[in-house]
Amino acid sequence: MAGSKPVFVLDSFAILAYFHAEDGGERVLELLNDAREGKAELAMSLINVGEVVYLMERNRGRKIAESTLKDLHDLPITFYEVSEERILAAAWIKSSHAISYADSFAVQLTQELKAILVSGDPEFEIVKDLKVLWLVE
Repeated sequence: MAGSKPVFVLDSFAILAYFHAEDGGERVLELLNDAREGKAELAMSLINVGEVVYLMERNRGRKIAESTLKDLHDLPITFYEVSEERILAAAWIKSSHAISYADSFAVQLTQELKAILVSGDPEFEIVKDLKVLWLVE
């Protein structure tokens, strides 16, 4: 996925901000438009996709969660499967940082792709050498 275009990894915070039109959602929309125009590449771990789905179902119901998943697949985002190698890399990240397990997959993918993480979740502040595009100040 690496090339001359910037690569951004979206976590669940970024996707939920976009779908709920919350703070930072407009910046995610700009990144989606950049990806459609070939100016940027967007990536997401399937673990974080699952996180979005369960949060949507828990907070808004099954039909909304299913609709959100369909809409998510229509966006210009490459979804990355979780291989054993990625699971173990995320486990090492989780073992040394006080972040959620799902967030460790976002960090892992960001490191693997030499990308910029897109989030507003302050948990990521403790991960050294992680490039983050903060959606909220």
